[in-house]
Amino acid sequence: MRQTVVEVGARLRYDGRVWTVGVLEGARATLVSDEGASAAVLLPFLCSDPSFEVDSGPAPGRVPPFALLEALTEPVRERALAWQRHVREVETGFPEAVAQGSPREQFDPATRSLAQREQAKAEELRAAGWTVSVATVRRMRARYRSEGLWGLVDGRAVRQRSAVGRADERVVAAVRKVLEGRRERSTGTLVGLRRRVGWLLEEEHGAGVVALPPASTFNRLVHAVGDGQGLLGTAAQRRWHASRPAPPFTPTVALRPGELVMLDSTPLDVLAVLDDGVTGRLELSIALDVATRSICAALLRPVGTRSVDAAMLLAQMLVPTVMRPGWDKALSMQRSVIPYEQLIALDPRLEQAAARPVIMPETVVMDQGRVYVSASFVSACESLGISVQPVPPANGPAKGNVERTFRAIADGFSQYLPGHTGSDVSQRGAAAQQDACWSLAQLQELLEEWVICGWQERRHEALRHPMMPQVAVCPNEMWAALVAFTGHVPVPLSADDYIELLPVRWQAINDYGIRFGYRTYDHPGLTPYRRRRSPRAEKNGRWEVHHNPHDPGRVWIRLSEGWLEVPWIHAEAVRRPFTAFTFDHVRRTVQRRAGREEHEAEIARALDRLLRRASQGLGSRRERTVAARAQAAARMTDPPPATRPQQPSVPTAPTASYGLPGIFAVVLQDADDWDLDDVEDDPDGEDYLLAALADGQDTAAGPAEEAQGAKARAGTAREKATGQTAGAAGPGGLRIYDPHQEAQAW
Repeated sequence: MRQTVVEVGARLRYDGRVWTVGVLEGARATLVSDEGASAAVLLPFLCSDPSFEVDSGPAPGRVPPFALLEALTEPVRERALAWQRHVREVETGFPEAVAQGSPREQFDPATRSLAQREQAKAEELRAAGWTVSVATVRRMRARYRSEGLWGLVDGRAVRQRSAVGRADERVVAAVRKVLEGRRERSTGTLVGLRRRVGWLLEEEHGAGVVALPPASTFNRLVHAVGDGQGLLGTAAQRRWHASRPAPPFTPTVALRPGELVMLDSTPLDVLAVLDDGVTGRLELSIALDVATRSICAALLRPVGTRSVDAAMLLAQMLVPTVMRPGWDKALSMQRSVIPYEQLIALDPRLEQAAARPVIMPETVVMDQGRVYVSASFVSACESLGISVQPVPPANGPAKGNVERTFRAIADGFSQYLPGHTGSDVSQRGAAAQQDACWSLAQLQELLEEWVICGWQERRHEALRHPMMPQVAVCPNEMWAALVAFTGHVPVPLSADDYIELLPVRWQAINDYGIRFGYRTYDHPGLTPYRRRRSPRAEKNGRWEVHHNPHDPGRVWIRLSEGWLEVPWIHAEAVRRPFTAFTFDHVRRTVQRRAGREEHEAEIARALDRLLRRASQGLGSRRERTVAARAQAAARMTDPPPATRPQQPSVPTAPTASYGLPGIFAVVLQDADDWDLDDVEDDPDGEDYLLAALADGQDTAAGPAEEAQGAKARAGTAREKATGQTAGAAGPGGLRIYDPHQEAQAW
């Protein structure tokens, strides 16, 4: 094949202009345009320019696409190679690239013209059984000169076929438009889809203008359009595909512990026994460190997570996991690959800790649910110096590490437990409720034990040590390797830090105290500040008040000298623990007949009657569910002495929360989002609306015990009135939460 020749006097196109080669000197050419302009260009640069072309010369030769040739079927490839030999023989007289011997007489260029050689080749091929004419030989020569061997391939074998075949483009566009519109809708049938496409065609083109294909053809067309595009499948699959970020994208990479920590919540596929045989679903919230794939915190609560519980995840990350009684010593940090001796010198809290990393997060990644973007959670992150990075709305792949971890927990933990329900109703067994036998506290302990021995010691293919890239390591090994470079700085939380983690409100201090949520809080320590404006001008002179929705019997207010705990003025009237949600439910049922103070007292009395009746197994089904969840929450709050850690050498964490505040009560969404009057009894025995009331007393407590509890409450009230630190006992003698004791525990 002739190649393009650049020589003096040659006309060529370059850079959008026509030039004449004036001088060739080594690897440099001097070009002269018709207008008289000149340019000196290096020949390699000139020939590689996309706009370069020699006038009246052959196109530059191209390297054949060998990969495409190898992908052809054997007969198609052999025919193309045969044509190559025939074309070469017509051109040069020799069928191979390397000339050997002398050419055959009818193809000798010295004695036969090109037309004679083409005629001879056509006759030879026809004699061999090919359907070939002289024009065909001439056409194949031209294709070989322009495209090389690829030009000799049968075009029918490499023709790109459309996925929709010869379907009408208007029908294809209508099908695609309807599928896109139904992406976020419930799944329908192909019959319904066909009708919608017909209606759309009539609307856009008129009735009878565009005919719908037959049903079988239409169904194949739908799959050709929708397969692989996330337009078919279940509604969950379509939503997942729609939430994927637009490619190209790169995976999330973290190089040090705490650099990225992902938070998320999901229902646990296990039914828990709350009390008296009542079962209910649980919700799992975890904090996953991306760099080490360590589950730094894991909380189980009945369905519904509040912002205060999300903030508690952050606190749990900073607190070592204490070895539980009955756990094997192999689960301790001292027996693990973690550099225990070096860390214990920096952080004495690790002396009796389990083998779970203690990681201070730098940036937390979470979705834009109300729990995680709430003011209290963001405030908690700010108080700990943590950056907050919300992911785009409805974008699960943006936090794919924690989503995949949830699946691993379901596969490696949940499915082996009695009461396993599967991920949805279609996977639930008939006897799931009868099989459930674990309480909430027991499941929490089992989960923590599994995290230590089942997750932290499991090798992950995504974890590779830089010095051993061929070996997958486990989260504990990865943390041990990275902490040697990044170091470990213990961050013990003080009492003020625990209060900072609670939700905040901005309230005025009036003559009667602080009032919000139809509850009035008062304390003698507020007297110097009544009817005074706070120094925070941006908050319109209001004072910063922190509260716990699971323990509305008291609040904390920030004053100039520090935090002051302020009790609810009617706390003595309610003899059992309650939540803000339960209080609001009772408030809506009590008709106001007097002033605000009398109405608030009547609500307190009605709340006490409701809790007493529910705890004795009386009342409606929902009230009995309240009592059942109350017992479950009480066991999580104050385990029996046999299950408490007994380690004299280390300060024992408060058993109510295992070293953390706010974990004592059931969690559910904000009360404003619920309306009990609109909820019917759930046939599955699940009540997602009622709050669990942490009831630490026996439901059949006698008058003497009630009197003793009243004395304890009176003593607690006297301590508050005199400004002393509140004790650890809540209503009915049950310890709820004391930030000072939480801080002293570590």
